[in-house]
Amino acid sequence: MRSCMGKVLRVDLTEGTSTVEQISDEVYEAVLSGKGLGAWYLYKNIPAGANPLGPDNILGFCSGALTGSGAFMTGRFTVVCKSPLTGGWGDANCGGVFSPAIKQCGYDAIFISGVSEKPVYLYCDNKGAEIRDASEYWGLDAVEAENRLIAENSGGKKPRIAVIGTAGENLSLISGICNEGGRIAGRSGVGAVMGSKKLKAVVLAGSKAMPCADPDAVKALSKQLGSKINKMWIPKGLGGGIGLMGIGMGSSPYVLPLDGSMTAYLFREWGTPSNTPLAVTSGDGPLKNWGAGPAEVKGLRLALDYNPEKINKIEEAKYHCYSCPLGCGGRLDISGVKYSEYYETHKPEYETLQAFGPLCVNRDMDSVLYMNELLNRAGMDSISAGNTVAWAIECYENGILTKEQTDGIELKWGNFEAEIELIRKMIAREGFGNDLADGVKRASEKYGGKEYAMHVGGQEPGMHDTRNDPQLGIHMVAEPAPGKHTIGMGVQYNAMSLCDICSWAPPASLHPKAEDLEATETLALISKANACYSMLFDGIGGCYYAEMMGVHMYKAIEYINAAAGWDYDGDHYMEIGERIQTIRQMFNVKHGYEPADVKLPKRMQGRPPLKTGPLKGITLKNDEQVAMHWKAFGWDEKTGHPLPETIEKLGINRLLEM
Repeated sequence: MRSCMGKVLRVDLTEGTSTVEQISDEVYEAVLSGKGLGAWYLYKNIPAGANPLGPDNILGFCSGALTGSGAFMTGRFTVVCKSPLTGGWGDANCGGVFSPAIKQCGYDAIFISGVSEKPVYLYCDNKGAEIRDASEYWGLDAVEAENRLIAENSGGKKPRIAVIGTAGENLSLISGICNEGGRIAGRSGVGAVMGSKKLKAVVLAGSKAMPCADPDAVKALSKQLGSKINKMWIPKGLGGGIGLMGIGMGSSPYVLPLDGSMTAYLFREWGTPSNTPLAVTSGDGPLKNWGAGPAEVKGLRLALDYNPEKINKIEEAKYHCYSCPLGCGGRLDISGVKYSEYYETHKPEYETLQAFGPLCVNRDMDSVLYMNELLNRAGMDSISAGNTVAWAIECYENGILTKEQTDGIELKWGNFEAEIELIRKMIAREGFGNDLADGVKRASEKYGGKEYAMHVGGQEPGMHDTRNDPQLGIHMVAEPAPGKHTIGMGVQYNAMSLCDICSWAPPASLHPKAEDLEATETLALISKANACYSMLFDGIGGCYYAEMMGVHMYKAIEYINAAAGWDYDGDHYMEIGERIQTIRQMFNVKHGYEPADVKLPKRMQGRPPLKTGPLKGITLKNDEQVAMHWKAFGWDEKTGHPLPETIEKLGINRLLEM
């Protein structure tokens, strides 16, 4: 593949050694780079039964196949490992500027095994790799450590750094890995794996050229995309009306095909916080620990509390990830937040706002801005942490937890001071916070309240309600790394026009919402197509929001052909996505993670259904839909195990021998 480096770096922290391994073109043709390369490598090299926090687990940092090619919005990296949170496949995705730095050191991925006796960091540049002492950085938060490592390794090119905070050092199973001042690869407990290896950071300072087969063709595609994005604008001051739009969406009995470019309009102006008021009133955003409709929490008022215009007023500058013309991120001035000791923070993503705001019935957005910075610095996943805090509040409200057990904290809906104190305790693994720092599943196993514990296979779900989008419910369960909200949704599919690049993908259509509650072959093909396209994007290092723009605005197939020097159609690339997904599921089976044991919590299925709001009366047929999804993939519809004939058809057995 002429847009990849053709090599990976393997580091053994136990032995203190590193080696460079060549990767054949056949591997890239089969699984691209990114998550696909990571799945192939980890399946081959992690022994069955490996302890996720032991020396046999491998932590991989994988760049994208199109990163550095000139293709817009392809600067994301994927961290892969065996997850200590679920016991199966684990991955986390992040933007920023770290992905191209992997390739500029000469590699498509860095795979790290073993355990160091003392804190270390990995340093790489054009000359190779070194394992260096990190004792003086251990105990620093992610931002402090990154700033010091930059200052002390800046003799030439400014290094790019992936680093854990104190949550990863403390082996919190909901900790992630940070770069760029707190941007976080948050899911699957990847930070705990890094902490278990006593690896504080990966510091990259290479300057090697990143290849591309046809840079002129890639440049032309990027120029075309950039021109479309630059023409987009929304009149200022409309953020306060987004909640009203949500009311209309929630009350409609129909699903509408969408124009994917609308994603770019919203995110260019407000970033992902634009989704918060929309989600509160439409039924998309879970409320009161997934247990209430908008009317029960004064939804329209809550939507106004999270008007994204408030965030725009304190935004100092837009933040663009590598190769991105959109700039959905931002740096915020939070010096005016009365309880904050920090002066600035990354603009919080929708997930963080929803998790500590409406999910906990917290109307104080300033408090969420502060918690966002606390979590970013600690390197703790806001999705998992928010679901865990919401569980604790509901348990306290129902007498399952006492004030003595919560260290004197009065956990009430809307008590943002209690949320802040609980987050501090979770980060420090102090008192009651120690029991919450490993997520809601383990906390509920100790204290009870399992009926209030929202997790899927051990991982807390993203902030989109499965009752509002039943296709999301399929992916939450059937995804090899469960609980993910980024693999597929009905609203996403209806915006992408995948049928125009894939011969077997059904067209989006205007239809009653009730149709999405059924288990049908058509719906199974839709969920399969969504997952395959998602794997394709992870393989190229592509951004989820580029994917959401749709195939006519973001021309991924044309990009790959131009950058790689290939001439394949959409069906070929969707098969690559199918292959990546199947290898990840094979990893789960190899490690004793049983897909059929993963279930959507009853509350997320609508059992019993909500009594008010846009999700009133909705109950999912999730088990039947997941079985149909597995069947569409050629996996056993009862167990979720990939069938031998499917593995053979996709050429996986031969691939794993390489």
